[in-house]
Amino acid sequence: MDVNGAVAEGFEPVREAFVRNFEALGERGAAVAVYRHGRKVVDLWGGTKDVDGTSPWQRETAQIVRSATKGVAAAVLLMLAERGELDLDAPVGHLWPEYKAQGKEHTTVRHVLAHRAGVPVLDRPLTPAEAADPDLAATVLAGQAPVWEPGTDHGYHAQTYSWLTSELVRRATGRSMGEWIATEIAGPLGLDLWVGLPEAEAHRVGRVGRIEAPAREGALRTRPKRAVADAYADPESLTRRAFAAITPQPDENDPAYRAAVLPASNGIATADALARFYAALTGEVDGVRLFSPATVELARREASAGPDRVLVVPTRFGLGYMLHGSASPLLAPGSFGHPGRGGALGFADPESGIAFGYVTNGFHKSVTADPRAQALVRAVRTAQA
Repeated sequence: MDVNGAVAEGFEPVREAFVRNFEALGERGAAVAVYRHGRKVVDLWGGTKDVDGTSPWQRETAQIVRSATKGVAAAVLLMLAERGELDLDAPVGHLWPEYKAQGKEHTTVRHVLAHRAGVPVLDRPLTPAEAADPDLAATVLAGQAPVWEPGTDHGYHAQTYSWLTSELVRRATGRSMGEWIATEIAGPLGLDLWVGLPEAEAHRVGRVGRIEAPAREGALRTRPKRAVADAYADPESLTRRAFAAITPQPDENDPAYRAAVLPASNGIATADALARFYAALTGEVDGVRLFSPATVELARREASAGPDRVLVVPTRFGLGYMLHGSASPLLAPGSFGHPGRGGALGFADPESGIAFGYVTNGFHKSVTADPRAQALVRAVRTAQA
């Protein structure tokens, strides 16, 4: 297995873990990047660009990162709040009057970011083409009745987070989420990161797909808890309905899907872009810093915790970010970030100055704690010890 790139002295365990992912965990193509106090200390890539191909992964190869996109979308809302263009405690209906329908008039922007809005499902799922239509999607979501009183509980808004956050940005700024990210985040930092992939960049993006990790001799076979397995098996559960808010399941290799602006699920990035983005949330990167120290604390202050109405397992959220916990282990208790279902992960740890990004073209069955990403996180922890 040829692994390209470099690691700084002391971070050799990350390279070793990256190689083991290919040898033992079925990795096909992937990249990992780590920044420490704004300086890149890990930059590795290997395998094939396409999950089912033979062309090698290049330094500039990008992949869809699924829900890891949510952390970028959250940054937009928090940056707007920091600039005084969005009030986190204001009702969503102040910006978006149609959203007041069906008992949602007291839903706040803070509820949206903390997965407390109560609308993780749609009574009528959207087709992939409808999901990509911001006007139609916003209209459908505005008319949706909440499944719990907004603010009283939390549950992962797997797909509806796209239209909630996008419409808030559009109402507050007159720009789409994708445009705002491109001009205010990706541009200043030089990130290879898009929500709404431009046609000119499509050649850089690999094909993704489901893979199975190979069985390892002597390894324990872990099974999901019965309640979790039942929730994913039941078509009427909030779990199944939340992930099926777009039905049929989109083809993630379809150029039309990749060009859509769906900040809950279809961001495309390199590992370096994810890590560099998180580095700029908590510190300065080449003269650019995205969050003030106060906003960092806002992002990682616990806003939701306990049994998740959608994911079933206990989860912890700050404002738009998953926090370190059993469902999504990060580097340390103060870390915040977001995984992508089945693979990708990005996070920052302010205390150590670490920012981390991992992308892959092969998705496992895992939702929030992919074993390949976790192996790399443990290796970073070892390097920091």
